Amino acid sequence: MSEYTDHDITGASIGMVEKQFFTFAENDPGFLLDSGASLSPVTLAYEACGTLNSQKDNVILVLHALTGDSHVAGYYQAQDPKPGWWDIMVGPGKGIDTDHYFVVCSNIIGSCMGSTGPASINPETTQAYGMDFPMITMGDMVRAQKALMDHLGLDRVLCVVGGSVGGMQALEWCVRYPDMVGSAVILASTTRHSALAIAFNEVARQSIMADPNWNQGHYYTGAKPDMGLAIARMIGHITYLSDESMRMKFGRKLQNKSALSFEFGAEFQVESYLQYQGNKFIERFDANSFLYITKAADYFDLAKDHGNGSLAKAFSAMKSRFLVVSYTSDWLYPTYQSKEMVKAMKKNDLDVSFCEIDAQWGHDAFLLPNPRLSDMIRGFLRSARYES
Repeated sequence: MSEYTDHDITGASIGMVEKQFFTFAENDPGFLLDSGASLSPVTLAYEACGTLNSQKDNVILVLHALTGDSHVAGYYQAQDPKPGWWDIMVGPGKGIDTDHYFVVCSNIIGSCMGSTGPASINPETTQAYGMDFPMITMGDMVRAQKALMDHLGLDRVLCVVGGSVGGMQALEWCVRYPDMVGSAVILASTTRHSALAIAFNEVARQSIMADPNWNQGHYYTGAKPDMGLAIARMIGHITYLSDESMRMKFGRKLQNKSALSFEFGAEFQVESYLQYQGNKFIERFDANSFLYITKAADYFDLAKDHGNGSLAKAFSAMKSRFLVVSYTSDWLYPTYQSKEMVKAMKKNDLDVSFCEIDAQWGHDAFLLPNPRLSDMIRGFLRSARYES
């Protein structure tokens, strides 16, 4: 009988987890970036759960999206109101089963969730970097993650798993370290941003930079650009949803009113919802980090960076097995973009499985409970482990 058994999607909680930190590049020349600049020192926040086996061949590297963090599953404290951002997928009996796998998730550089970013202290000035922080790329993020894996003594990754911006990182892992990565799960992602995606990011960035409190990025000792960041989040949040999901959830329903007030306030429920999301976001995220990470996502172009403009050539260096998943209602990274990467993979005779999931919740669907996705990932990891 197989060591694997089918479980309900809810599974069990991994329980208490700990945020850990790894600091490197403390000496010259520091951590060299794709832009030509360098950072020193560099700290990554990370989380690890499950048990590493004696062969060290059961490692799953989970890569988070734009505003995510290293807290992928479980709880830091018993009184925490919510678990990690992908607790529905990572844990005992879940799609990424911590009874069988050792799961690592690190916060990307440029973020504000424990890793070095614009809000970190610049050792040369003893003040926050602000806009003195150098530009970063997906490649920089992945090379920093590689330094963490080296530190942990992990020279083989059974699977890299990422959705959205995390999927971009997963692709970068496969092209930069083809002999290290056995397989990859790419969820609701793309090999490069469309003009539409870049446009939305630019409008969001401009909303931050137009806030008087932004102060050219040097706001850490005074008032923060909360209004600009809240609007940026509202813009982004619209792209994560879909017309169908917004119609089903909100329609044209009014907020606590039976008639229009003929005033400029949050009269419709969807208006109130977006304002709520924006106000929640300013409590946990840094405006400058939002600028830097969205720019890194816009810069990402797998064909240009690794294939001299040819996507097929970019995939020619890869050796991983792939599971690529898109969603019918995702208009930020629509299915045709996933099909383009699958076509390039097949041109190189790579082992790839593709699935478009019918879901009305838009781009964010990969973060929501879905038994089909959980079963697919479970089965894909099972076969990857047996064939590794």
